[in-house]
Amino acid sequence: MVWGGTTQRRRSVRRRLTSVTAVLVAAVVAGCADMRQQPDGPRFVDPTPLAGATAGGDPAVTPTPTPHGSATPSRSPSGTPSASPLATGGHRYAFPVRARNVDYHPTHSGYPSTDIFAACGSPVVAVTSGRILEVSRVDNYRKSGPQGPNNGGKSVSLLGDDGVRYYGSHLDTVAAGLDPGVRVATGQQIGTVGRTGNANNVCHLHFGISPPCRRTGDWWIRRGVVWPAAYLDDWRKGRHTSPAARVRAWHRDNGCPGAP
Repeated sequence: MVWGGTTQRRRSVRRRLTSVTAVLVAAVVAGCADMRQQPDGPRFVDPTPLAGATAGGDPAVTPTPTPHGSATPSRSPSGTPSASPLATGGHRYAFPVRARNVDYHPTHSGYPSTDIFAACGSPVVAVTSGRILEVSRVDNYRKSGPQGPNNGGKSVSLLGDDGVRYYGSHLDTVAAGLDPGVRVATGQQIGTVGRTGNANNVCHLHFGISPPCRRTGDWWIRRGVVWPAAYLDDWRKGRHTSPAARVRAWHRDNGCPGAP
């Protein structure tokens, strides 16, 4: 009886071990199935581009509003101008003032343009190739006279080969031989920084970008309709960023207003 009881107990233990083993094997199999369904590490978000993204994956860029109801080209995180300013059209550009110490503001009171501050006598150059439209070698500005037509004092306007008019004023001198119709090259000196007109005795170059419209006499357009600072930033860095598309868009939307 004792021996038989021992045998019975052994069989009972073996049955329990077999049952436990089966449970463990089932658990391992289930765990392996879960591992196949749940990969190790964090799950990745669907890489489908977000709405409003460009083909390259960067957020779409829109013009950033600026004072006086205009807009400047905004920039992508890489610092490259977006949309229309990207096109160069093969044209080359130069920063309009050659001086060691130059400063300018991104905005201007009253209308889109930029004042570039540098020492009087600093060279002023053609920002791109083209032909001269207007030259004023005489400072006809008077505080008691009409405000507007002669505010620039001595000045030069250039119609670039890109179809854009560039205007520089408050000059001290205008280069010899520079007359309407004369062609100039990118970087060619056209005058020197001064404080003529209504410069308020501060040496600087008033710089404006506009469509040519009537080509002469439309001082309220010639003084500037597109914010130049973003282009000046790029020209200063040797980038040949063109404002032509931006100017064409302004002209398409506004035409050539007959009065300020």
